[in-house]
Amino acid sequence: MQRDALSVLQHVFGYHDFRGEQRAIIDNLIDGDDALVLMPTGGGKSLCYQIPSLVRDGVGVVVSPLIALMQDQVSALNALGVRAAFLNSTLSAEQSQSLQQQVRNGELDLLYVAPERLIQPRTLELLHQSPLALFAIDEAHCVSQWGHDFRSDYLQLSLLHREFPKVPRIALTATADPRTRTEIAERLDLTGARHYVSSFDRPNIQYRIERKDGARKQLLRLLRAEHAGEAGIVYCLSRNKVDQTAQWLTDQGIPALPYHAGLSGAMRADHQQRFLREDGLVMVATVAFGMGIDKPDVRFVAHLDLPKSIEAYYQETGRAGRDGEPATAWMAYGLEDAIRHKQMLAQSEGNEQFKRHEHQRLEAMLGLCEVTHCRRQALLHYFGENLEQPCGNCDTCLNPPQTFDATEASQKALSCVFRTGQRFGVNHLVDVLTGNRSDKVAAAGHDHVSTWNIGGEFSASQWRAIYRQLVARGLLAVDADGYGALKLTETCRPYLRGEVPLHLRKDAAKSAERTRRSKPQVAEADRQLWEALRARRKQLAEEEGVPPYVIFHDATLMDMLALRPRDRYEMAAVSGVGDRKLEAYGDAFLTVLNEHTDAAS
Repeated sequence: MQRDALSVLQHVFGYHDFRGEQRAIIDNLIDGDDALVLMPTGGGKSLCYQIPSLVRDGVGVVVSPLIALMQDQVSALNALGVRAAFLNSTLSAEQSQSLQQQVRNGELDLLYVAPERLIQPRTLELLHQSPLALFAIDEAHCVSQWGHDFRSDYLQLSLLHREFPKVPRIALTATADPRTRTEIAERLDLTGARHYVSSFDRPNIQYRIERKDGARKQLLRLLRAEHAGEAGIVYCLSRNKVDQTAQWLTDQGIPALPYHAGLSGAMRADHQQRFLREDGLVMVATVAFGMGIDKPDVRFVAHLDLPKSIEAYYQETGRAGRDGEPATAWMAYGLEDAIRHKQMLAQSEGNEQFKRHEHQRLEAMLGLCEVTHCRRQALLHYFGENLEQPCGNCDTCLNPPQTFDATEASQKALSCVFRTGQRFGVNHLVDVLTGNRSDKVAAAGHDHVSTWNIGGEFSASQWRAIYRQLVARGLLAVDADGYGALKLTETCRPYLRGEVPLHLRKDAAKSAERTRRSKPQVAEADRQLWEALRARRKQLAEEEGVPPYVIFHDATLMDMLALRPRDRYEMAAVSGVGDRKLEAYGDAFLTVLNEHTDAAS
């Protein structure tokens, strides 16, 4: 007898009601129809295929891109009483054979498998011999060659439609612009599927971008002032910078681990497990880390280098605050970041069309960095979504940037590029404008050009900020020849002639002041009970060898604080406490709650 979707939500997962379009997506899949789902990280995508897998007959096959994450995803489901398993190379021959027999017998609810394993003939043969509820293709943007995490194995997944035409499929991603969305549908043969596009807005994340001014020290100030003892991710562009930054943070007394493709597989797996299971660790990583990370209490994501696109930025910052509690997305950015990206793009093996598209995406990212209005409005606009009112929770809303009439300053800056032959980088140009007769300036004879020493009204730092914004606005282009020379664009002509006024933001080194805390809001009177609940959760997690959030999320502990359940009946009303967890952990947490109540009375 089939179970009702709402009953599964309440009794298995412990949530009272569906959110957004979850119910429509789930009903669509239960009815046997295909779906393409765009839903932000933390929006509840996994429930959209987990619940139909439990309601429909057969096993739900989940295509997941990273083997290292399957263990924790399966552990979390097992803790709920769901019959879930993974099929990958970590299993012994005996374990694999036993698991495959369970699949054939219909004894599993969910099976996680990597795309390269799924497309193997022996795996397809196994699935043809087994009762199947559905196929779920997670991180579906990996199929798009225009996307930011392209995986060639995903291109083969269109075979699911041919091999299993009667089994419903659902493709899910948190990030896809309209072009990528179209490509996902075409490559996965989902053009006839119903599309569900949720809001991209993550209102609990505070977006903040500031110019680089000693980026490491800026990061340290952020962590010490706002995120002491909290888990977070720091992204860097290079492996070497990852290693150096992780060591530097550790030297400053902040526990940090490196993660990048240059480390051994065993070390990456160990660092990832520690990050998921220990409290307060900082992961310093390249973009090799993060896809599918299900840690709900990541309180900050920091970028020490510019992401290559808004899609990548959104995907990476979305790993903060999955539990819905306040979180920070912070970035330090400089013009050198854009130069480095353009140099890397020039050296890539992509064709001219690919390079042109990547340039456009980089320009959009630069534009987001330099906006003077609500940053969230600009971010959502990129994904085709309109936010009518400023968000009130980004740096440009909390501390509106001051602007100035830069019409004359931009003429000087652009003219200096022209007078020096469009062959020099920003530091050389600033030396010319400010009258700094460096060896390079003297050797080039640029201490005699008409723009020599005409920029005394601004400091070198201010001129660099002006050039950065002119690049972001498309008035200057960075030559990717290895030297980062600035060149005039067609767009700059009316500005160079002073025909169009231009306002730029004033250079400001200080970051926006925060008005919201990044931790769960616990009243001081409840602090002792809160810590006692967290300690019991940690104890149970260590006993079972799972991350603390597999026992209960912070949001569930917060609900316990609010409701103060006195028995199992009342504990069942706490969000996130399903039947299996009530049976396994209810008494342990009721004991903590009752002991605190007795001590307080």
